[in-house]
Amino acid sequence: MNKRKLDYLETYRKWVAFLQTQMSFEDAMRSAPGGDFNFIGFLEREVVIQHGLPGDGYLIDVGCSSGRLAKPLSEYLTGRYLGIDIVPELVAYARQLVPRDDWRFEVAEGLTIPEQDQQADMVCFFSVLTHLFHEHSYLYLQEARRVLKPGGKIVFSFLDFTVAGHWHIFDGTVASTDKNEPPNVFIGRDAIDAWAAHLNLEVESIEKADMPTVNIRQPFVDSDGTIVAGPIAFGQSLCVLTKR
Repeated sequence: MNKRKLDYLETYRKWVAFLQTQMSFEDAMRSAPGGDFNFIGFLEREVVIQHGLPGDGYLIDVGCSSGRLAKPLSEYLTGRYLGIDIVPELVAYARQLVPRDDWRFEVAEGLTIPEQDQQADMVCFFSVLTHLFHEHSYLYLQEARRVLKPGGKIVFSFLDFTVAGHWHIFDGTVASTDKNEPPNVFIGRDAIDAWAAHLNLEVESIEKADMPTVNIRQPFVDSDGTIVAGPIAFGQSLCVLTKR
């Protein structure tokens, strides 16, 4: 694999810069996280609510990108929010998209979370650990545990070899020679169990990417009039860890 792909910081920043050469700034900012910006942000909001984020709680969104989750979440969360990302342009866009004085958007410094110990109710990583070395993922989970209150939760999405529909992603990563595209990294249940044991976290649930486990509270209406309702699959597998 091209060595540049192994530097998550350089690769992701170059990816966002590359997108800006291919499309308008607005489209680049909304394309950077990947997928349908509005719909996936909606699903992410439903996931964190479903797994216990209170309306007056405190969520830390690691890899907040351009505000894909923050935008729909702002309609629900009256409490605190911290979104961090490694790309300054994405952080600036998210801050503009959700102009709340009581919410923080910051550029991430290394694999750390800029918050004091035992502050947050939940820390989420959507499509973040999918692009990191396992060692980096572990360090981020360690940081997440540090900033969580006792009983707080970590929610993260991951690519899963046990989901047949994910194989094409792995196959594509093996074959790719695109130096601009971030790599994709898979996580197995054995790694999750080991990380949780060493970090004194409880594995509350693991939900397969192809199972309809996201319960939509209100139907989502897309810009083209498409209505999505009922339980739906998230598309990546989901893990929920609880701080003991």
